[in-house]
Amino acid sequence: QTFTAWCNSHLRKAGTQIENIDEDFRDGLKLMLLLEVISGERLPKPERGKMRVHKINNVNKALDFIASKGVKLVSIGAEEIVDGNAKMTLGMIWTIILRFAIQDISVEETSAKEGLLLWCQRKTAPYKNVNVQNFHISWKDGLAFNALIHRHRPELIEYDKLRKDDPVTNLNNAFEVAEKYLDIPKMLDAEDIVGTLRPDEKAIMTYVSCFYHAFSGAQKAETAANRICKVLAVNQENEQLMEDYERLASDLLAWIQRTIPWLESRDPQKTIPAMQQKLEDFREYRRVHKPPKVQEKCQLEINFNTLQTKLRLSGRPAFMPSEGRMVSVGDGCGEQGVELGLTGIQEVSPLPCPGKEVAQGGFGVSGVSLLLCPGKEVALRDRDSGTASLAQVRALLRKHEAFESDLAAHQDRVEQIAAIAQELNELDYYDSPSVNARCQKICDQWDLLGSLTHSRREALEKTEKQLETIDELHLEYAKRAAPFNNWMESAMEDLQDMFIVHTIEEIQGLIAAHDQFKSTLPDADKEREAILGIQREAQRIADLHGIQLPGNNPYTSVTPQIINSKWERVQQLVPKRDQALQEEQNRQNSNEHLRRQFGSQANRVGPWIQTKME
Repeated sequence: QTFTAWCNSHLRKAGTQIENIDEDFRDGLKLMLLLEVISGERLPKPERGKMRVHKINNVNKALDFIASKGVKLVSIGAEEIVDGNAKMTLGMIWTIILRFAIQDISVEETSAKEGLLLWCQRKTAPYKNVNVQNFHISWKDGLAFNALIHRHRPELIEYDKLRKDDPVTNLNNAFEVAEKYLDIPKMLDAEDIVGTLRPDEKAIMTYVSCFYHAFSGAQKAETAANRICKVLAVNQENEQLMEDYERLASDLLAWIQRTIPWLESRDPQKTIPAMQQKLEDFREYRRVHKPPKVQEKCQLEINFNTLQTKLRLSGRPAFMPSEGRMVSVGDGCGEQGVELGLTGIQEVSPLPCPGKEVAQGGFGVSGVSLLLCPGKEVALRDRDSGTASLAQVRALLRKHEAFESDLAAHQDRVEQIAAIAQELNELDYYDSPSVNARCQKICDQWDLLGSLTHSRREALEKTEKQLETIDELHLEYAKRAAPFNNWMESAMEDLQDMFIVHTIEEIQGLIAAHDQFKSTLPDADKEREAILGIQREAQRIADLHGIQLPGNNPYTSVTPQIINSKWERVQQLVPKRDQALQEEQNRQNSNEHLRRQFGSQANRVGPWIQTKME
């Protein structure tokens, strides 16, 4: 019973099955088909004759293939299989199971039976009342089967509700769950296992090997999860380095901003001792306070370079510090840039007098001029979001938010410029017209910058919403396209699958299954149109708003062209399958007619021959 179920679990992939294991393999045809399915290789073409020699040749081809896989067949010959010797047939099937289902199992340097037993022990170790030591008595109460399923699919089994003193219920529960949810056919009978003193070891091993192959994908998932954990750990380390950099840079900039006003102070001293004290304070600054900050700046550069190297090695985008926190900013602004704060300050040079600065039309606006330079206006007018991805648009939004923060920090300076110009007008400064013109130009540029900043934020937010909608459509397309593509591939494989039948009933069964498949094609076509509609809607939104989409859907490699191509292939294969099935039906009808004709004539000539022989 177990071996029959195991064979049928593979033969159904070829659209057939066996009923009697010692009879259905006698002609060698289904035996060769079974070996082709489980090995994935092509065997020599079978002989279709009904004579004993044809059957023996077919079985020999199957046995030769088994021997080519390194399996020694002891006392198993083709004649015994053709004669229906149940013991030899079962021995041959057990040899096939050992080679193709159990031999390749490997767990921690153990293989085959020992490897399978070790795998069972590892998986069932945490469960109470389960102690797997063999493949017979250890499985008799059914708890081991339930523990295997619960270890990999805990949602399918309520293990705590199982009782050791109710083995039949335990076994049936495991068999039913495995057949319904894991696609493992029922190969054992609960009453037979409980009713025998020692369950059959080969039957238990065959059934348990099906669980191993069904759950082998879980180990790959665990490996993938471990790799993801490693990637997350690296990312967390990089995030910590980024936070450390931002904190150290912020502290250093805060010190620079506190120190610059003191260095720029030119308050006159009225006595020599006071001036000497001020000079001594400056020397102490050069000797005590500045060297540690220079060291911090060096450490900041080291951290920055280390972080960039780690990001590059892990394939991540380069780290961009917040506005004004770059390691080597030297843009001429006293309050921006670590490099300028440490080495660019002219600590002992006298500042130009306010009158001279005003006369030159500058009146201390270098920091604002950097914000009002033409490059900023061009950058704000740029519509680079039209060709950007969703992640790039979000990065642009974060960059724009940082720019807005920097812009707001300069509002007071613009107001101070206007106040200085007003004060010069009240003092009747001789060059007031040029000062007023310069001030008006700065204010106009400032207003334009604010307007462009607001417009760019709106444009970026609008583009972000549109790209989010397109991204959701791409994700929905991927979720539906992948299973539909798998269905079409499976359908093409089934439509092209070779079939071998011997009776009218078998071909009629295949035709009925094919008709049922054809009845599902209209619904499949609707699903195809719905999937393609999702892609068209995403393209329509992109075209409507002038968004340039990337060449491929980021969530799947299945394109509309692939779907249409495979659908057309399915449409072409259906009539071909119809024709092949119809031809086979006609052939079976002809064979049936010949059988009846042969029987009628044989029934007449047989008695005559017998009479003459007597």
